[in-house]
Amino acid sequence: MIKAGKRYFALPFALTCLALTGATTSVQMDNERTREESVMTEQNAEAGGHDPQRDFDFIIGNWKIHNRRLKQRLKGSNSWEEFESTSVTRKIWGGAGNIDEYEADSPSGRIQGLTVRLYNPKSQQWSIYWANSANGVLETPMIGNFKDGRGEFYDQEFFEGKSIYVRFIWSNITGASARWEQAFSADGGKTWETNWVMELTRSK
Repeated sequence: MIKAGKRYFALPFALTCLALTGATTSVQMDNERTREESVMTEQNAEAGGHDPQRDFDFIIGNWKIHNRRLKQRLKGSNSWEEFESTSVTRKIWGGAGNIDEYEADSPSGRIQGLTVRLYNPKSQQWSIYWANSANGVLETPMIGNFKDGRGEFYDQEFFEGKSIYVRFIWSNITGASARWEQAFSADGGKTWETNWVMELTRSK
């Protein structure tokens, strides 16, 4: 969802229009439909009818989010800040992609972000792009997939002048809640430091 410390949101005009046009109406319609789809997705998975293009169906709709974010990353810190946020997500391309808008007032400042998730039917993987109002640029995508209800996504980037790996994990997914976390690795993936955790609860 978010690349910590680097991504504080807003996009080029054309993409912003794509995200906003008709978003309110479509999200209101999607919110109720998504509750049913989430249950159906879980049932299909249990029956062995897993369709990876539907792995992010659970995220469609409105969410309230409790955030825990490490104040300093890759510094051995145990000091966390906590804050609330919201997100609104809608489908594009008939479910082969989705867009969500994230907003928060964190202790470090206002956060406004946009996530674009796109499904590749050939590789059966998802690419997750992030942008924020601080730089207005789509970042290098996180790439990965879901297995047994858990999604893992990775990329390699620079943090404070050093090359690191970044990992997103989606877990504890139900029709009404989910957990997202971000971790950094400075040793090639041998060890990971979780630096941001979000607990999502669907808005009614």
